[in-house]
Amino acid sequence: MDTPTGPTFRDATDADVDDLVALVESAYRGDASRAGWTTEADILDGQRTDPEGVRQVIKTPDSRLLVVERAGRIVACCQLEHRGAHAYFGMFAVSPALQGEGLGKVVMAEAERRARADWGATEMHMTVISVRDDLIGWYERRGYRRTGETTPFPYGDERFGIPRRPDLCFELLVKPLV
Repeated sequence: MDTPTGPTFRDATDADVDDLVALVESAYRGDASRAGWTTEADILDGQRTDPEGVRQVIKTPDSRLLVVERAGRIVACCQLEHRGAHAYFGMFAVSPALQGEGLGKVVMAEAERRARADWGATEMHMTVISVRDDLIGWYERRGYRRTGETTPFPYGDERFGIPRRPDLCFELLVKPLV
C-alpha cells in the first residue's frame, strides 16, 4: 500500500526474486523495454540479470536490494552496497509503464538517504554504460558527475548481455552525499 507521501520501500526477500528479475528485464531488454526510456535494446541483447544475480545481491553482506511497491505491486528497485566511505548504487529499475512520472527521482533520493543514515556514506558511486548519454544526463541533473574512470564491459559473459556494438564500457559516476 502507498503511504500518503508516496510508494513504500522494503528490503527484498527470496520470495521477490522472480518479480525483480522480470522488472529489471522489462526496464532494459527486449521490445517491451522500449515502452520506457531506459531501454538498452539498441546496444545489448540477451539478459540484464537472472535469479542467481538477484539472489546474490539480496544475500551479500553490507548489501540490500530495495523493493519499491505501489498498491502491493513491485514497481521499482535498486541495489545499495556499503563500500567503506561510499555506497554503490546499482540494479536500478523502474517499470517502463511508470517511467517519466518522477518515481525514479523518489527512489534515488530514498537510496541516498538510506546510504547516509544507515552507513554514514559520504558519496554514492555507480557505473553506467558510457554510451548511455540520456541516462548519464539524467544522473548528472541529480548531482552525479562523470569521473572519466572506466572499466571494460564483460564481453563474452552472456550473464551481462550480448553486445550489439564493440565500444561498450562502464563509466564511474559519483555524487557527494553531504
